[in-house]
Amino acid sequence: MRNKKRTVSKIATYTILIMISFICLVPFYWMIRSSLMDMSQIFTMPPIWIPDPIRFSNYKEALTLLPFAKYFSNTLFIVVLTVLGTVITSSLCAYSFSRINWKGRDIVFGILLTAMMIPFAVTLIPTFIGWQKLGLVNTYVPLVVPAWFGGGVFNVFLLRQFFRTIPKELDEAARIDGANHFIIYSKIILPLSKPSLIVVGLFSFMGSWNDFLGPLVYLNDSDKFTLSLGLMQFNGMYTAQWQYMMAASAVVVLPIVIIFFIGQKYFIEGIAMTGMKG
Repeated sequence: MRNKKRTVSKIATYTILIMISFICLVPFYWMIRSSLMDMSQIFTMPPIWIPDPIRFSNYKEALTLLPFAKYFSNTLFIVVLTVLGTVITSSLCAYSFSRINWKGRDIVFGILLTAMMIPFAVTLIPTFIGWQKLGLVNTYVPLVVPAWFGGGVFNVFLLRQFFRTIPKELDEAARIDGANHFIIYSKIILPLSKPSLIVVGLFSFMGSWNDFLGPLVYLNDSDKFTLSLGLMQFNGMYTAQWQYMMAASAVVVLPIVIIFFIGQKYFIEGIAMTGMKG
């Protein structure tokens, strides 16, 4: 009876998971399906689920109508600097909050956590005015430099929690051998924290790659546009070229899907181990 109940439970669980997965995959399939259709077929009722005929030419036309190679290089430049800055500075801050006992540390960390409750829209206008006064609007500086000053409160919190799971006896043994904080950080903490660092890198990559509001606010020249702003060019005032937009969107989403599947093992491990110690 127990084996029978376990079998029924497993079947029910897998059935529910398959249904949820199907629901989550429908929008992705709709994007791929629309990217292979003619404009007149996309919104027909009842909907056409399988393109007929299949128009692979939509991809070629979508990527040549606009300078997507330039948009890709701009986006890649911002993403690389953002990910590097986020991983380096957030890990340094997390090391300070987790491994160094300094006066008022926990109070400062508590105040820092309150920043997570402030919506981005609240600080958008004063931040824009500040960059404007510095003459840095229409440059990549507002999109890159903040990543080199902590890399986000959530990333600091995530790494701090992971660093606290590493035994402090390793620090004490290193100090006996004459190691300073930087050596402990670079030679002990970072090598043992690869899963959490990969998680932070993935979050930073996805956030920077998909960022639309930041480039929209700070970039004016079309030759500096990112991929997210490039996709907006297919949406006109009175009409939208949906087949080209879907084709370009599929290409833009592809790197995120590939990177997620490559790093999903470390992603799950890093998230699971982060909450082991408060």
